[in-house]
Amino acid sequence: MTQQHLAAAVRSLMPRAKADLAELVAFPSVADPRQFPVEECEKAARWVADALTAEGLTGVRLLDTPDDTQSVYAELPGPAGAPTVLLYSHYDVQPPLDENAWLSPPFELTERDGRWYGRGAADCKGNILMHLTALRALREVDGGLPVGLKVIVEGSEEQGTGGLERYAEAHPELLTADAIVIGDTGNFAAGLPTVTASLRGMTVVEVALTTLAGNLHSGAFGGAAPDALQAMVRLLATLHDEHGDVAVAGLTADQVWPGVQYDEPQFREDAKVLDGVALTGTGTVADRLWARPSVTVLGIDAPPVIGATSSVQASARALVSLRIPPGMELKAAQQALTAHLEAAVPWGAQAEITVLSGGEAFSADITGPAYEAMGEAMREAFGREMVASGEGGSIPLCNTLRRLYPQAEIVLIGVEEPTTQIHAVNESVDPQELERMALTEALFLRTYARLRSA
Repeated sequence: MTQQHLAAAVRSLMPRAKADLAELVAFPSVADPRQFPVEECEKAARWVADALTAEGLTGVRLLDTPDDTQSVYAELPGPAGAPTVLLYSHYDVQPPLDENAWLSPPFELTERDGRWYGRGAADCKGNILMHLTALRALREVDGGLPVGLKVIVEGSEEQGTGGLERYAEAHPELLTADAIVIGDTGNFAAGLPTVTASLRGMTVVEVALTTLAGNLHSGAFGGAAPDALQAMVRLLATLHDEHGDVAVAGLTADQVWPGVQYDEPQFREDAKVLDGVALTGTGTVADRLWARPSVTVLGIDAPPVIGATSSVQASARALVSLRIPPGMELKAAQQALTAHLEAAVPWGAQAEITVLSGGEAFSADITGPAYEAMGEAMREAFGREMVASGEGGSIPLCNTLRRLYPQAEIVLIGVEEPTTQIHAVNESVDPQELERMALTEALFLRTYARLRSA
């Protein structure tokens, strides 16, 4: 059957994809029992398992991973001599943040201005539907799959607790494949077919400062008593120079991105930067996003403005994230960050600096047959040549898979694009991107099987 038959099949499946995505988004599957009941993740895992079973996959089961979450596994043997492809995604989502800031309920898929809104609509439940729609279209048009298939859908990717990584290390035979398609990224721009060639690594540290035995009246003691919150502000300000570049000794911040560039006006529009507000850092936008380290203060424990008292604060805490580009070693970066923080603590404040998590950067080899097949599939699906971009986010599993299966090609794609606002309020997915990417994946499986058998 031709590409046109497959495209028509994918298009006819889009109403079903929307209905399925609505069911899946309805589960508030945040893998943090402090925020949402663990049963919501369990129900989402069961939904994924049932959907894979309905598509004829075998060996469908829930894997209890070491971080007390569940991943969903399924497989389907392919024709004799066919390569095996592993499809990955995750069903857990970020918390909704301020639900009052959403224009529609975060866990209710809502169509507005041609987009589908809901937490996880793009990251990463939309990518689960990309996988399912591709498989459904191939079954409908070709009567089956041209490759051996494995599917793994993780339950705690957003929390970074490493459950699936540790499970894979203990069961290395489970996920072995010739090609691994990571459905957790997206296109550089809507309508521009993109593979993600690199991922920054990440580490998160918690900084706690204490200066007093207890809070003091700011009128009686302010001006001489060391305020822990003020100390924290001064400490965090040392992490960047006057341009906004990272100013941590040992973290090189002058690398250059050699691939596709990110036009600054387009970035300002995508990031919704307010008029008159300057971007931070130097170099091109692509340099800053994909080739250089970045430091972000994720949170500060401080009294809220409403209800604040006239007090000198005795203690303060902050959560600091460091994104690490390829070529920079995780341990060295962690040591540089913690050494900087320890040395910059003002006024002799008592400091406790704790490394909470970390993952290495990832860089893909894009020269193999899987990338050749993906390029051909994207050209057919989008009518444009595939480009390779970087990604500022992190997927720690990628390095685990590369270490366990060095012979496998790892290809990162997905339904996300800059306007999806993943991890933010009013997350959405463009159904046209979902349709094109589902077609891309179906064409890829066909093409990869052909290239590997040639």
